[in-house]
Amino acid sequence: MKKIGFILMVNLLLTVIVETAAAQSYAGDGATIEPTMLIDKPTAGILKRGSYSVSSNFFQNGGVLLGISVGVFEPFTFGISYGGTDIIGHEKINMNPLPGVNAKLRLVGESSITPALAIGFDSQGKEPYLTADSLKRYTIKSPGVYIAASKNYAILGNLSLHGGLNKSTETNDGDKDLNMYVGAEKSIGRDISIMMEYDFAVNDNNGNAIGKGAGYLNFGFRWTWGKGLVVGFNLKNITKNQDNVNVGNRTLQIDYIGNF
Repeated sequence: MKKIGFILMVNLLLTVIVETAAAQSYAGDGATIEPTMLIDKPTAGILKRGSYSVSSNFFQNGGVLLGISVGVFEPFTFGISYGGTDIIGHEKINMNPLPGVNAKLRLVGESSITPALAIGFDSQGKEPYLTADSLKRYTIKSPGVYIAASKNYAILGNLSLHGGLNKSTETNDGDKDLNMYVGAEKSIGRDISIMMEYDFAVNDNNGNAIGKGAGYLNFGFRWTWGKGLVVGFNLKNITKNQDNVNVGNRTLQIDYIGNF
């Protein structure tokens, strides 16, 4: 049943892309919208009314995560996502237990002095879902309830700074702490952006949690490749905050942004 739901979601995403022509981008100096996410953590950016984002993330163990978000009205974005592991490969497919849901409301717009502020909820964690009874969580916990701040600067192109507080709903490992994160994105020419984020991961270092107290340092690369298509590469957990990480987790990101 879960596989059928995933196939239906793939068909929906392809239909959205094929049947809508107007496209946008969030990478490079030519960006027309704000990034709504850094790598694993949300920014205060939202989609404009009538805009949508179709995302696909490819990660270890043949993992695929697909999602779609829509600018419902000017300060509010809503989306769903679903995926699993061993979708690519010959092993038995293991789908995530539930689809992810995200909703974001812009509270305050950015001014020349103050950052934009947004509150939201995101139940979608990243990378494989861990099924052990003492865990039952994603390898990288979902943000859960969060508040995010973002500020943009015109410095040799675009520079945006981000930060936030979040309270994940994934607490079966016994770590229920409030968490925090910071990040930045910098454009390089018209079509390319680089980004980084540091997740302090104070909600992933106690009890049965799998983090080791070093936090998660992630880097990302985004390239606008044709109208509306953004291709990215992420190098995650450079701090080796979990066991069995030699260099970092390498993931591929492909997004399409357009208008209805």
